Amino acid sequence: MAESGCDLSEKDGFLVSNIQQGTPSVLDTQSTPTLHDLPFRAADFSTLSEALDYAAQGETGANFYTGRGEMYATLPYAELRASARVLARKLLGMGLEKGDHVALIAETNPEFLQFFFACQYAGLVPVALPASIKLGGHTTYVKQLRGLLESSQAVVAMAPEGYVPYLEEAGEGLGLRMVGAPETFNSLPEADVAFPESGPEDVAYIQYTSGSTKFPRGVVIKQRSVMSNLGGIIRHGVMIGPGDRCFSWLPFYHDMGLVGLVLVPVASQMSVDYLDTREFAMRPRQWLNLMTRTRATISFSPPFGYELCTRRLREGEAAKYDLSNWRVAGVGAEMIRSDTLERFAKALAPAGFNEKAFLACYGMAECSLAVSFAPLHEAHSTDCVDGDHHADCQQALPIAEVENPGRARCFVECGEPLPEYEVEIRNEDGNVLPDRHSGTIYVRGPSVMSGYFNAPEDTARSLSADGWLNTGDIGYRVEGRLIITGREKDLIIINGRNIWPQDLEYLAEQQPEVNISDALAFSVPGPEGEEVCVLVVQCRDSDSDVRADLIDRLKRLVHLELGIDTYVELVPSHTLPRTSSGKLSRSKARQQFIERHDPVQLVPAVAGKPAGVVELKHGTA
Repeated sequence: MAESGCDLSEKDGFLVSNIQQGTPSVLDTQSTPTLHDLPFRAADFSTLSEALDYAAQGETGANFYTGRGEMYATLPYAELRASARVLARKLLGMGLEKGDHVALIAETNPEFLQFFFACQYAGLVPVALPASIKLGGHTTYVKQLRGLLESSQAVVAMAPEGYVPYLEEAGEGLGLRMVGAPETFNSLPEADVAFPESGPEDVAYIQYTSGSTKFPRGVVIKQRSVMSNLGGIIRHGVMIGPGDRCFSWLPFYHDMGLVGLVLVPVASQMSVDYLDTREFAMRPRQWLNLMTRTRATISFSPPFGYELCTRRLREGEAAKYDLSNWRVAGVGAEMIRSDTLERFAKALAPAGFNEKAFLACYGMAECSLAVSFAPLHEAHSTDCVDGDHHADCQQALPIAEVENPGRARCFVECGEPLPEYEVEIRNEDGNVLPDRHSGTIYVRGPSVMSGYFNAPEDTARSLSADGWLNTGDIGYRVEGRLIITGREKDLIIINGRNIWPQDLEYLAEQQPEVNISDALAFSVPGPEGEEVCVLVVQCRDSDSDVRADLIDRLKRLVHLELGIDTYVELVPSHTLPRTSSGKLSRSKARQQFIERHDPVQLVPAVAGKPAGVVELKHGTA
């Protein structure tokens, strides 16, 4: 536990911070069971603490694995409840009061779960903070933490041992009562106090958004909201039942990682197995190995997780895995491409993976998590539309992909909203649009947030008085099914034509020189104020011929596929900025690009002369 230095490396789109936490001891014991005798309940509880109280009556729980696939900790829900209640009394013994905010660096370990649920029993509000250091290392991470501590108004803060120096520095002068590792808090005396009353209208936690368009905002989620969403996921989205087991490598500070893969298992009395996100980034095939060993039936990932596994598989390797138990392979959190899923399914077919396991879904932190799910146990469904007409008129006209490969644009359907949820597609004037017309997605339902913490203006812009949430996402509906096409703020408009940046990024990521999540697209003002399309790509190859070929190839591909000219810039590894949750940030990348470029440089791209576009040299970003 001694070292607190930071070493940064990159693994196929992940920025991995190697803060040394010591090597966990391998346990010579069995994991918590899948099958158990406790009668199944689907989140029909008033609060999260009530859900844990019930789960603790059984034998299930959480299990933690190293990057080498060795179990180093097991935490039955009975033990989690007991330790959380002891810790809750220690926190209350500090003089903390109901409603106080507790910042938690969300490392994937048992201690985070103990602190999170200790807050539930003590009536405190946990705030999960990112456990990874991004670009800029020490200084940037400390700045990020300080902003989150200030924004959340936390009164105490906990971090794993290796993160404590960063947290202490970030908290200087903020009046925090205590900053320390779990051991520091566990050494406190246990107070003889009664737990405060907790009910559906109390705040369960604050979940920070990724901050892809601005500084992260704290989403306030009440107990009734999260319990409603957990019930919808369990009963209608995933249809969890006896015999199910969950596996996750998603970070605990993500809404999908926290709500979907920490709270859902507790609320459904399901055992769950965890692999740290950093370990997955370095050893993605360990996901497949542990799914084989644990016989897990449910696991979720953004699309890039499936793509990363596919790329890392060696020829003939798939047959050594057994994924026949994997009945729900959830996919969401970012734009879903059908070919990504198809490549994974084809590659893992020898392992018994069934493509019907894919479950496309849509959601966000502002809705606790889930809004819609595609039908279970059906192959993912796509809607192919005339891409040119959709870009020009925002209308999704069906088109046969086979007959029109050049014009077809295919979107993965994300299914119908959960019960009690309403979804509307609206235009700029706020008018509801009919089927197959793209517009902004608005949702209303029982798990929508109560607002952003200490941000009334942001809340007012996003949440109407009658409960409609402006998601900021663009999409359309077809006979009740929801189809997502992109983020409103990410849309590139060139000569009145709507271009989705994900399309450009995808073209870049298919090139052999480019890794997953190594490209960002956006538009910037040209010398006359006109919009110029920009594609920034991380490239580690220093060979000038290779780089020139990549630039020319990308410009030609974009022009061929989308009919626009593009300014292509190659930048060194670790250059593209990221959000607090590790996602690439288009808004930050755009701002950085504008700061380092004279608009006059972009004239060739505007003039329609892709061959004349001037590129920055490697290392100038």
